Amino acid sequence: MSARDRVVLLVGGVGGAKLALGLARVLPPESLTVIVNTADDFEHLGLHISPDVDTLMYTLSGLANPHFGWGVAGDTFRAMEMVERYGGPTWFNLGDADLGTSLVRTALLRQGRTLTEITRQLSRALGVGPTLLPMSDDAVRTVLETDRGSLGFQEYFVRERWQPVVHRIRFEGCEAAQPSPAVAEALDSATLIVFGPSNPFLSIDPILSIPGIRQRIAGARVPRIAVTPIIAGQAVKGPTAKLMSELGVDISPLGVVQHYRELVDGFILDEADRDLLAPIEALGVKVTARRTLMQTLDNKVDLAIALLDWVEEDQL
Repeated sequence: MSARDRVVLLVGGVGGAKLALGLARVLPPESLTVIVNTADDFEHLGLHISPDVDTLMYTLSGLANPHFGWGVAGDTFRAMEMVERYGGPTWFNLGDADLGTSLVRTALLRQGRTLTEITRQLSRALGVGPTLLPMSDDAVRTVLETDRGSLGFQEYFVRERWQPVVHRIRFEGCEAAQPSPAVAEALDSATLIVFGPSNPFLSIDPILSIPGIRQRIAGARVPRIAVTPIIAGQAVKGPTAKLMSELGVDISPLGVVQHYRELVDGFILDEADRDLLAPIEALGVKVTARRTLMQTLDNKVDLAIALLDWVEEDQL
């Protein structure tokens, strides 16, 4: 059996979606399962919003706004213009097409459907080939303890533009949550597990907080690879570097490896960080340097191919 047969990718947000798209271009749809962070989900204007799930759906269906990496290309904002006119909250700006996604999701949840079932239905309607799985059908919410008090993720990330200083992160509801049967089966049958270049603390840790998921990955007898979200001391996008500094974590690929240490066998860092090859290898983790900045579709595909080839050639 090849490592390419059943690839499971853990992601959240734009960076992870880029690698998902690269892998989707080189693997058959049935060979790729993407487990998506849902601790960013929240209720807004009476609707259930799943930002990371939507980003993956739009990216893999070719609908994503190429400038932002999230939202729908060419979307209009007539609904939000009316919300503003009525004096409603506009800090979380939903496009009209994006609003349609949330309307359908919310209606189906109220009918008793699970988030996994709904994500499957919406993904199929958009022509998404790979399987997208919410990390859990149970509600888990990221809460950040900051110098401005406790903030939900979207309040911190969107409303406050990730300016508050973060002291601690917790995932409300994680102790009582369970991975869906589909998530458990995907991890148990995986031939390769990949940690996408997403924020380790805000995108990947929520997934790992679900009882049973960390344990399954730790006990997996298949290659487990992480791709760096840090290049030359900087995050490609978002608050990763700022957050690492505030939490006392080394802002480097080495800091990321130390965070994942017992869960990964291999690590891909950027060519700009070749000086960290030896320190990472000293931790007992195999490492390779590649171009990890995914600015074009070719970049995404090239990184996906490099990852898969490295796993097979080095027999990780």
